[in-house]
Amino acid sequence: MGRLIIFLYGVVSYTVFFVTFLYAIGFVSGLAVPKTIDSGTAGGIAEGLIVNLLLMSLFAIQHSVMARKQFKTWWTQFVPKPVERSTYVLLASLALVLLFWQWRPIPAVLWQVADPRAAMAIAGLSLIGWLIVLTSTFLINHFELFGLHQVANNLAGREMPAPRFRTPLYYNFVRHPIYLGFIIAFWAAPTMTAGHLLFAAVTTAYIFVGIWLEERDLVDLFGDDYRRYRDRVSMLLPWRKSAPGEASDGRVAGVGRRS
Repeated sequence: MGRLIIFLYGVVSYTVFFVTFLYAIGFVSGLAVPKTIDSGTAGGIAEGLIVNLLLMSLFAIQHSVMARKQFKTWWTQFVPKPVERSTYVLLASLALVLLFWQWRPIPAVLWQVADPRAAMAIAGLSLIGWLIVLTSTFLINHFELFGLHQVANNLAGREMPAPRFRTPLYYNFVRHPIYLGFIIAFWAAPTMTAGHLLFAAVTTAYIFVGIWLEERDLVDLFGDDYRRYRDRVSMLLPWRKSAPGEASDGRVAGVGRRS
């Protein structure tokens, strides 16, 4: 019964994540959701800056601190290890829900693409960014990344396999395709308001901090394998490629494990 409850908790956490992810696409792109990055009642610029920065900081702190090994060691004294990842995913999703709910639009338009075809192409590029994010998670292990693999193995009485290093598809061209996808999705906007620019700039800055923290963890986990990979493959821009045949089997040590 305890294992079944843990499994159902993982399923609920994953469902909350997936709905939040879909809402995030609409929130940033301004498509088919009740409140977007540019809708809602606009307050003063100072209020918008303070509230929005606090909301993004809350997400960044939760997302980074709970991903660190030291925190996980402490945290799993209080929560069962199989639900550690699901709890992390659930709390990150709830932090995003709070951001969507309380976000203050700053509607001043900084640039706008007038040509309808160009605007459609830029909007399409943003959706391609989201597609890169989602497909990158499946290239590593989508269901482990978001906690379902852990609770399913616990339900079946199996241990989680040890992490192993490999670099499938996108990971042969950039070390962090998930983060690259987010940057494309956030910046490819046919209409850029001050609020959208604030969101894109702060999240991009956080991405670079996240990369620094995550790569430190990956070097600790995979040692020289990851150091050689880091030397061969660029961080975000695909200007270097791994040599053929250098990937090994198993789970990716990639950026997506913390994203």
